[in-house]
Amino acid sequence: MRAAVYAGYGLRPEVRQVADPVCPPDGVVIAVGASGVCRSDWHAWKGHDPVVLPHVGGHELAGVVAQAGPEVTRWQAGDRVTVPFVCGCGRCEYCLAGEAQVCPRQTQPGFTGPGSFAELVAIHAADTNLVALPDALDFVAAAGLGCRFATAFRAVTAHGRVRAGEWLAVHGCGGVGLSAVMIGAAVGARVVAVDVAAAALDRARELGAGFTVDAGAADPAALIGEITGGGAHVSVDALGSPATAACSVRCLRRRGRHVQVGLLLGGPTPIPMDLVVARELEIYGSHGMAARDYPPMMTMVADGTLRPGLLVGKVIGLEDVAGALADMDGPSPGAGMTVIRLP
Repeated sequence: MRAAVYAGYGLRPEVRQVADPVCPPDGVVIAVGASGVCRSDWHAWKGHDPVVLPHVGGHELAGVVAQAGPEVTRWQAGDRVTVPFVCGCGRCEYCLAGEAQVCPRQTQPGFTGPGSFAELVAIHAADTNLVALPDALDFVAAAGLGCRFATAFRAVTAHGRVRAGEWLAVHGCGGVGLSAVMIGAAVGARVVAVDVAAAALDRARELGAGFTVDAGAADPAALIGEITGGGAHVSVDALGSPATAACSVRCLRRRGRHVQVGLLLGGPTPIPMDLVVARELEIYGSHGMAARDYPPMMTMVADGTLRPGLLVGKVIGLEDVAGALADMDGPSPGAGMTVIRLP
């Protein structure tokens, strides 16, 4: 099969022939129809999230089951599917409780093994991890569901528990942040989007943000407090930096809820715990979403309430992976999600 392979951190991926993946007994091999290019893929490529080299990245995928292992009972060749970026083992106490996103023996395509910047990818524990795609949803639109969109959905609806009429602040309008904006608006929240890039804020307004804040112009937490008349009910750090994490907490009203989605790879991060105590704030981490929890999101996608295809900004070929990763070296242009379409 063809795959985009990089031999060292930061080295240009090259598309070449590699061996087809072996189908796990409890898993499947998926013929990749489309794969998103995510900031997490960039972190792995740069070595911030170490992987075994040489490596094939990619973890946001949609496609068709090409082969199923003998232990698989729910899926067969020809099924149209996507997968969470965190794949549970299917056997531990967390997976059996439906919490595969925190499985201690989890696998992640594109991180713990070869990923979806390829024509084929192997997925373990298929009965635990695969999600059926609605017939009307094409692979390009579905490519981000397993990571940025599902992560944002769980952050907003499960951890944030956002209700209609509440204020939702979203810090960072990249893939996860714009997904959170769309989802928040769809459930009736009043959304405030925060970013330093004008194009990203414009895109957030198009996707449902009623208000935007330029994070580089003033203190975003103070501005959010003014806009919301006392602070957001829920705030999501979708970027992942000490500054955005602290700002997300500071912008909350009393009894508010902070959800940390953006990766904080620089080590321990200071949080204004004095405010957490004084205002009785809630703090959550959010790490993807287990396949078991996809049905409500997929129902909203199928009926058009959520339109993940609107988040796609550029569709490229496998040969263009190197350029897409290199483009992430600078600030996000806010143009939307980059998706690789495979024949």
